[in-house]
Amino acid sequence: MTTLAERALRYDREHARSLRALSYRMLGSRAEAEDIVQEAWMRWAEVDESTVQHAGAFLSRLVTNLCLDKLGSAAARREQYVGVWLPEPLLDEAGWSPGPEVQAEFAEDVSVAFMLALERLSPLERAAFLLHDVFDLDFDEVGRRLERDAAACRKLASRARNHVKTDYARHEVDAEERDRLFNAFSEALGSLDVDALARVLADDCVMLADGGGKVSAVARPLHGGALIAQTFIGFARLPTSQGWRLQAMRINGLPGCLVFDAAGTLVQTIALAPSATESGRIGALYVQRNPDKLAGVLAALERSAGVV
Repeated sequence: MTTLAERALRYDREHARSLRALSYRMLGSRAEAEDIVQEAWMRWAEVDESTVQHAGAFLSRLVTNLCLDKLGSAAARREQYVGVWLPEPLLDEAGWSPGPEVQAEFAEDVSVAFMLALERLSPLERAAFLLHDVFDLDFDEVGRRLERDAAACRKLASRARNHVKTDYARHEVDAEERDRLFNAFSEALGSLDVDALARVLADDCVMLADGGGKVSAVARPLHGGALIAQTFIGFARLPTSQGWRLQAMRINGLPGCLVFDAAGTLVQTIALAPSATESGRIGALYVQRNPDKLAGVLAALERSAGVV
């Protein structure tokens, strides 16, 4: 007879990764994704497995419904959100992919631009699109999970796909280019050189900063490489910014860094998206300063360091 501990290990080994991947893309929050996966486990632990034909389908349906419930309350919170909203930073996207067997176009993508495009969809559009286009399920199965017919789910996914492709153009960048962009950015920032930073940024660059009303952040998107360079260097010259240390890190699959203050406290993350219009330059900067969202980053760093 299978013990509860053995079931927990199998759940973690066989299902947890893909469930986290789905939850994160649905909610834009690593912490909420972990909560959803934990809630799914607690419910699964009470189910007699012999009555379930396909555990993966059952759990995916359960997680989808839990996420849809959470998105309803999240939508109300987002309407009251102070300033720009950005998804919670994801440091190690490799562990959050749907799985090696999935080859869908967006399957490996957790970039900030992609997450923002998903944010503009309705909850049902988001679910139908993710289940079909990212997790590669046929529409009959999507319909079962959303409790709608296949034709309705096909329309939901098609509408969502059109929105995503209108709002977002995927831009691949190799490791060498990521390193070059980050090094140029960090050198310009370290030398407090406005002109050098402006040369790294595309003319149509945009900067989004999320403080969540908890800490100071630029309240609206900034547009234009020159303006962003002046603003960024201006912040870097403030007395409160002295002693800041940058640690290179891939954030949501993008080149970027963690920024620590002189006391060693994580104060923000910066993700750098390559420009789609100007080769070799940065097209967008995503700055996460909301301490609630940085808590998940700290937890991820502790796990990677082996700290419980």
